[in-house]
Amino acid sequence: MDFKGSDTMPGPRTEDHLPHTAQAAAKIVIVGGFGVGKTTMVGSVSEIRPLTTEETMTQAGIGVDDDYGSESKSATTVAMDFGRITISDQLVLYLFGTPGQQRFWFLWNGLFEGALGAVVLADTRRLEVSFDVMGRLEERGVPFVVAVNSFPDAPRHPLPELRAALDLSEEIPIVECDARRRASSRDVLMTLTRFLHSLAATGSLP
Repeated sequence: MDFKGSDTMPGPRTEDHLPHTAQAAAKIVIVGGFGVGKTTMVGSVSEIRPLTTEETMTQAGIGVDDDYGSESKSATTVAMDFGRITISDQLVLYLFGTPGQQRFWFLWNGLFEGALGAVVLADTRRLEVSFDVMGRLEERGVPFVVAVNSFPDAPRHPLPELRAALDLSEEIPIVECDARRRASSRDVLMTLTRFLHSLAATGSLP
């Protein structure tokens, strides 16, 4: 579209405007290994058109990137995903999805800056990846919840067994989710906000 000679520039769409009642906003990061569903979660739950930085995967990543369980993926996030969701009349969450491939993890430090909390997306086929992810959050002092994404071909385990396998302390919530479903993804974010509220109430929020 050519705006040459026009005195006006296009603004945000009406549906992208912040609710006029919004009084507080929080930055939330969605983290996890490659192919666990971070881009899917941001896209499913965002009330605005999500910003993605997906690029087509090339043969340069063969032998470098871990694509286990994600062999059908043709694109990958190389910087971040961004979305927004209004949790209540007063609270808005800004969502930042991190790249999953380890060669892009150097970007995480910037994305973690100012984050109030995080969702760790886990895949039961590759639980070991979650240890590095949770370790990075703990190093930065970012509180998190764990959401086990339900893949059709992934083994299912009771949540207490998954908590033990991930060596999660009892106070850290762990839930099952389907990142493709808006309601399920929203429930994960609500679990995180309740967890953060409980930490704030006890003075444990960093």
